[in-house]
Amino acid sequence: MSASTVPASQAPAAEGPTLARSIGPFQLFAYTLGGMLGAGIYGLVGRAAGELGSAVWLGFLVAMVAALLTGLSYASLGSRYPHAGGAATIAQRAFARPLLTWVVGLAVMASGLSSVATQSRVVAENLLRLAGLEGVPTLVLALGFLLIICGIVLRGIQESMWVNILCTTVEAIGLVLVIIVGIPYWGSADLLETPGNEGIGLSFLMTGAILTFFAFIGFEDTINVAEEARDPRRTLPFGIIGAMLAATVLYIAVAITAVSVVPWQELSAAPGPLAEVMARAAPWLPGWFYVAITVFAVANTALLNYVTASRLVFGMARQGLLPKPLASVHAGRRTPHVATLALLPVLVALVLAGDISQLAAATVLLLLAVFTVVNVALLVLQRRPGERKGGFEVPWPVPAAGALVCAALLLNRLGTGDWRAPALAGALLAAILLGYAVLRPKVTEETLPAA
Repeated sequence: MSASTVPASQAPAAEGPTLARSIGPFQLFAYTLGGMLGAGIYGLVGRAAGELGSAVWLGFLVAMVAALLTGLSYASLGSRYPHAGGAATIAQRAFARPLLTWVVGLAVMASGLSSVATQSRVVAENLLRLAGLEGVPTLVLALGFLLIICGIVLRGIQESMWVNILCTTVEAIGLVLVIIVGIPYWGSADLLETPGNEGIGLSFLMTGAILTFFAFIGFEDTINVAEEARDPRRTLPFGIIGAMLAATVLYIAVAITAVSVVPWQELSAAPGPLAEVMARAAPWLPGWFYVAITVFAVANTALLNYVTASRLVFGMARQGLLPKPLASVHAGRRTPHVATLALLPVLVALVLAGDISQLAAATVLLLLAVFTVVNVALLVLQRRPGERKGGFEVPWPVPAAGALVCAALLLNRLGTGDWRAPALAGALLAAILLGYAVLRPKVTEETLPAA
């Protein structure tokens, strides 16, 4: 029997210590929300206003519907197979093609690691701005930050969760404050005004969805910690869906506030759109306030991506796709300590490489391809006789529509005319394939705990 068809209840018992099931429903909710509420929303509102005018809020609403299709698929799959390894584990279970599993796993890992490295430098730059330190190399602070988050991830999943809750709370407070100070301005703008008064049609809505869809990326990280959640068949869907709905409410309210306080034409030209909103609606707020929030938001994104990458490495090693020692669990801390430490030199190398923003953009393309594969995987598993059901099931049109939406977004990104990100994505994919050809990993029976 292949690893892809072993029911979780029949999976062999893991030898040695296992990951601790200690994550509650609120922590899962905060984990998902924290993954989405990154610093990107602080700049995305301005870019979106330039394309959508005062109707920018509508773009977030349509994007939520598009993103929720894939979010529902992840919620269903997580309730079926609450195991570390995330998309890689699901791809192997659905298709039983080690090469595809390898590509999916390393694509997600590349996205996470490039994000951690990029955010480490951003944290360092903002800390220098906050402290007014001159002469301190950004690189030193970035590497120091990497060591701190590595230590948190090593310490335990509960420690990582509580740090995430703190950072997510600060991020949310920053957005809520924008809404509160801007509410008196509500009603002062035509919320359906578009550039050139082109009207709101299907093409307009698609443009808005494509632009703002990426504000919701981050929900996919949650499935990687499902094995450490209590009652994941119930709590994981709650965490993903609840967080996506909460993020949508925040995004729409922030968008309405932004165009109400600052005309959309000026908002789109502002280097810091929400900082401009606060400067007009709350001039009493010190200028460093949003710099500090940015530090929390970016640090949180880096932490969550480090957790995700470590669990992905752990899950792939357990399948036999990566060296077996990477599947070790610390007896005391119950964390994948070898996988966590193995990622550190890779991250240090990425930080030392300098500006890897193009690499981060390239991995977004690979992530859209992974979303497409995951949606198709759910379709396959739903139709497989004898395949276990989850605690949260969705009808087949949901993953079918999710796959189509993600494939359309991928094609749109490829057709933007900017060849750098697609070329780098192609090079990264070629490197992943070369790694498979050289290492020839063998998939073994998954030693996953029963759900």
